[in-house]
Amino acid sequence: MKQTTHPPDHPSAHVRHGAATAAPSPTRARRRPTSPQWAAWGFLAPVTLYLALFYAYPLYRNLDLSLRNYTVRSFVQGNAPFTGIENYRTVFDDPTFAPALLHTAVFTAVCLVFQYSIGLALAVFFTQHFRLSATLRALFLVPWLLPLIVSASTWSWMLNSDSGIVNAALHALGMTPVNWLTSPSWSLTSVIIANIWIGVPFNLVVLHSGLQSIPASLYEAAALDGANAWQRFWRITFPLLRPVSAITLLLGLIYTLKVFDIIWIMTRGGPADSSTTFATWSYQLGFGNLLPAFGPGAAVGNLLVVAALLFGLIYLKVQRKQALS
Repeated sequence: MKQTTHPPDHPSAHVRHGAATAAPSPTRARRRPTSPQWAAWGFLAPVTLYLALFYAYPLYRNLDLSLRNYTVRSFVQGNAPFTGIENYRTVFDDPTFAPALLHTAVFTAVCLVFQYSIGLALAVFFTQHFRLSATLRALFLVPWLLPLIVSASTWSWMLNSDSGIVNAALHALGMTPVNWLTSPSWSLTSVIIANIWIGVPFNLVVLHSGLQSIPASLYEAAALDGANAWQRFWRITFPLLRPVSAITLLLGLIYTLKVFDIIWIMTRGGPADSSTTFATWSYQLGFGNLLPAFGPGAAVGNLLVVAALLFGLIYLKVQRKQALS
């Protein structure tokens, strides 16, 4: 019986077949984004676009405004000459700069202290689950939920010198009425009171949520050791609430620095610039005159941005030190 022998396959055929069926190189495969990577980019794209359009571009435009001599015509046509830091020199040499800086510092500091203190006291109070506590806590949110124009208008009516309810109450108690909104000695105090009333609910909500994360077993152990309520607050509540307090104060600082609506509606920065802050001064320079000074107004706004950025960096540095310790 004749046996047929098959010739061995040609080596080159194996090579060609192997080359045709070989998998792509690992380097080339890694360059192609996988489907989870495409999904991640898909989720990041809207956020990135939003930040670029509504944060990065306005900041760039504000910086460009502060470095050029813009008029109404050049603002429309876009051919304003470059002046460098001349607008900042104009702001620093302006006699309104020092009072506005002082008012901004006082307004921010006093509001932060009272908003945080009252908010913390209310948060600790509402940790006691008594009857109607949820209802009362919801009522405290009303100032935070109201539009700022409504809150500021309400306070303007209450503090009106002639028909305000506050002066009516003072008169009923036999006290001398106060020109809350028209006196240079009281105008800043008036807007501070209104802003504290508006900002307390935010501190209450954030601090109350932070208190919920503190284990109740710590309070029980401290009570067994004979610690009273004040000692439990200073030894347990306040230290463990420090991270939440830090972010609450930072957000409150950024918000308070840029408060404009309340001051403008109640006093318009007056009388005699007695309640002018950087926020209202920036608006007055840019839009409050027949001949607007866009450059100096943008420069004042950038000073607020720099102040908020500095405090944000300080917060990050403190948080990093606490994480390493």
